[in-house]
Amino acid sequence: MKLAYKPLGLAVSVIGGLLANLVFGKIWQAVSGEDEAPHATSEDYGWREVLLAAAIQGAVFGLVKTAIDRAGATGFQAVTGTWPED
Repeated sequence: MKLAYKPLGLAVSVIGGLLANLVFGKIWQAVSGEDEAPHATSEDYGWREVLLAAAIQGAVFGLVKTAIDRAGATGFQAVTGTWPED
C-alpha cells in the first residue's frame, strides 16, 4: 500500500504547496496592503519587512502543507483501510 500512496502523496503535496502560496499571498496583502511580499534581495525593503514576510510565509506553508498531507493520508485510509507509512 505504501507504493500505491506515493503518486497520490506527491499530487497532494503539490496541491498543498500551491494552496499555501495562495493563502500566503492573501494574508500578506491583508497585512501589508501590497500585492507581493518582498524577496530577500529586494533593495526597497528593510530587514524587518523581509524577515516578517519570510516568517509568515514559512508558518503558512507549514500549516497548509501539513493539513493537506494529513487530509490526503486520512482519505487514503478511508478508501483503502490502510494508513500510508512514511
